[in-house]
Amino acid sequence: MISRTHRSPIAPNLLLVELRLSDDTQVEVRRIRPTDKRLLSAALRRLSEETVYRRFLSPKPSFSAAELRYLTEVDGWNHFALVGVLAEDPDRIIAVARFIRLAHAPGSAEFAVVVGDEYQGLGLGKELALMLADAARERGIEHFTASMLGENVAAHRLMRSFSERMRSGRAERGVQELVLDLAA
Repeated sequence: MISRTHRSPIAPNLLLVELRLSDDTQVEVRRIRPTDKRLLSAALRRLSEETVYRRFLSPKPSFSAAELRYLTEVDGWNHFALVGVLAEDPDRIIAVARFIRLAHAPGSAEFAVVVGDEYQGLGLGKELALMLADAARERGIEHFTASMLGENVAAHRLMRSFSERMRSGRAERGVQELVLDLAA
């Protein structure tokens, strides 16, 4: 069981939520910052090959400079991203969650969550997904889409945990597209 100990808007570009995970780890969740490029690169290097493959659907040894700009310099409206950092080490990103509004369908957004291997299964992914869903609804987004491996049982479970209405889209080469309704 996760407990939220504090939630307050700090500034227009920063949201802080303090969580205590089921193993008692304290995590702070905040919006991603342009200055997080180095921290995001380090977070990728700490992920196992399997976790990287499940998130990116291919090997991903590092981010390019352009990718780091794209992933950290977000507008907070069409591209929204949160990071989970250890409360005892705020320079260590252990989770990232984001959505990116689809240009061809502005009521929908692509959604992704990745949690560092040692923090998986402790409820952090679900908390991040719920926060993303709240932020998306506030921005007029009604649906999340996600592409994931059909065999990624944990991701399917996560999706079902915060959306009662989920439907499968196309499936191709082991990758399945899911659509989630974000009804209030």
